[in-house]
Amino acid sequence: MPRFPLIPTIIVALAVALMIGLGVWQLERRGEKLDALKLYAQNLGKPKMAFPRLPVGDENLFRRADAFCLEVIDWRPQGGRSIKGTNGYRHIAQCRTGAEGPLLLVDMGVAANPTFFPTWSGGKVTGTITHAPDHRPLLAGLFDSEPKHLMLISENAAPGLEPTAKPDLSSVPNNHLSYAVQWFLFALIASVIYVLALRWRQKPKP
Repeated sequence: MPRFPLIPTIIVALAVALMIGLGVWQLERRGEKLDALKLYAQNLGKPKMAFPRLPVGDENLFRRADAFCLEVIDWRPQGGRSIKGTNGYRHIAQCRTGAEGPLLLVDMGVAANPTFFPTWSGGKVTGTITHAPDHRPLLAGLFDSEPKHLMLISENAAPGLEPTAKPDLSSVPNNHLSYAVQWFLFALIASVIYVLALRWRQKPKP
């Protein structure tokens, strides 16, 4: 009987290598996230810019911007929090800008009443750039190379609404270190369990 069964050993070795690789990847992601947080902090003090028309990545998150909503095509209700800290339903306007391309998304404020329908029809908007709500599955969002769509949170709410709370740097998750530690622990536990299983297998049978 071989000391190390070939196929099970290969499977466990590949699984452990995969876990270690995922841990290293999370450490790399942590470094990238720290750099991004520094950039976002700098964006808070930068001058106002024109809202980017196309998804161009995250380099402009947390920066103030201007946009013009030529016409509101539809509204998206979404759970949210007002600038006063109250929970409710924020209303995101889907705006036509007069040019071809993605629609402009503008968060025009929060209402406590879920049946409230805004009467705002468009115009110039000033606010803070953030990510639009992303309804893609979690795994699809991790491995999809397409940038997340951007949205403007308006500083001035539409009639009948409270301004939505501004994006906060503390809301940006940076838990990659804990994920890395978890993957390394999984690799260690899998290795220990397999070694114990081999020892038990090699014990003389009565």
